[in-house]
Amino acid sequence: MSSRPAAGGGRWVDVEPGRIGRWVDGFADRHGPPVTTVEAYGLLLAAADGATAELHTPPGAPGAADVPGFVAAASAPRRIGLLLARKGAVAVGVAAGEKLAVSKVDTRYVQGRTAAGGWSQQRFARRRDNQAKAALGDAAELAVRLLLPEAASLSALVCGGDRRAVDTVLTDRRLAPLAALRAERLLDVPEPRHAVLVDAIAAARAVRILVRDPAPA
Repeated sequence: MSSRPAAGGGRWVDVEPGRIGRWVDGFADRHGPPVTTVEAYGLLLAAADGATAELHTPPGAPGAADVPGFVAAASAPRRIGLLLARKGAVAVGVAAGEKLAVSKVDTRYVQGRTAAGGWSQQRFARRRDNQAKAALGDAAELAVRLLLPEAASLSALVCGGDRRAVDTVLTDRRLAPLAALRAERLLDVPEPRHAVLVDAIAAARAVRILVRDPAPA
């Protein structure tokens, strides 16, 4: 379980699907039995002391009317596509439940920034842009080969890394069926590698909870 501050107040907590029931029990122990309502994002738990917890349905999972149904839906195996892109590296894969069923990682050199006083900055910038475009072109081809044939079986496409790089890859018209499955969630990942792709499965399946504590008396 991880936690980080949320814009506008509160904190985001990522919880494994199988632990949601225990997490809700802990919330009730701390704040009292909550009232549960169905919202567009998932479920809202509102305690009498003013504490709230927004349980966001993870990518590809169906909605639910109560906590037991939410836990069952979030925990159920499903096929999720993964597309991680950052600079000159891309990793694509298909997760079947908690396991990586299909994967491929590709790395292409993209020159970093040079110190001031090096050769022509304009020439350097053009070369770097061309390298980056070539890398993203390779990434699109990789997604076409590995992810596109799986599109009909996927419940969602979860992306990670650099948003601009991911957006560029998905502008390829051939990937329209995948772009239609794209989840709002963008995973914060380092340069894509096979180990990073494996770790991304848990992050893609995690339940994100926005917790807001009671206002001070």
